[in-house]
Amino acid sequence: MKTIKDLPSHSRPREKLREKGASALTDEELVTAILGMGTAGVDVRTIARQVAGLIREHKAGLTLDHLLAVSGMGLAKAAQILSAFELARRHLLKETVKITVAQDIVPLVADIAGKQQEYFICISLNGANEVIEKRVVTIGLLDKSPVHPREVFADVIADRAAAVIFAHNHPSGDLQPSEADRRTHEQLTEAAKILGLRVLDHVIVTKKGHFSFQEAGLV
Repeated sequence: MKTIKDLPSHSRPREKLREKGASALTDEELVTAILGMGTAGVDVRTIARQVAGLIREHKAGLTLDHLLAVSGMGLAKAAQILSAFELARRHLLKETVKITVAQDIVPLVADIAGKQQEYFICISLNGANEVIEKRVVTIGLLDKSPVHPREVFADVIADRAAAVIFAHNHPSGDLQPSEADRRTHEQLTEAAKILGLRVLDHVIVTKKGHFSFQEAGLV
């Protein structure tokens, strides 16, 4: 196998990426572009071929130990590969979640169920009811978390969302909506209508369970 230095400049992975874009590179070339160079006695293309094979085999289960088992792969090079994976996972490879019933929402807001302050969350969705983003809008004190439509919908509009779901927790453990909850829901629903957004549900969560405005006929 020819080394990187033996290849014409236009065939080298980084130059090829510049001219044709990352999508034009093979798996081995992408790994080569990340690593840049090999080590004494082991050319980078040889390392890249083995690493690409491990990626295809293990996918998201790729570990530091897998990479360190490749001749010529030290901690620095293995860290480059795993760091690239983690950045992609955080920012590009979000799992698509489609909402069909209230129970689909509960796992998305389980993290606030036991909070000692009231968290108000807005989830934006596309036209297929798939989650675009989940955001904490306000954090209140005990059972009071004043919510203004401006704070709720600013990011939703930027998302180009078609629908929203509201959710908040009750630190008291009471699952029933208070009068303040109902007023807030009505206010936000009216604002959503003006903006052309559908309100799919409003869910209250506690450690005991959840209450769905949609299931209760309040949406």
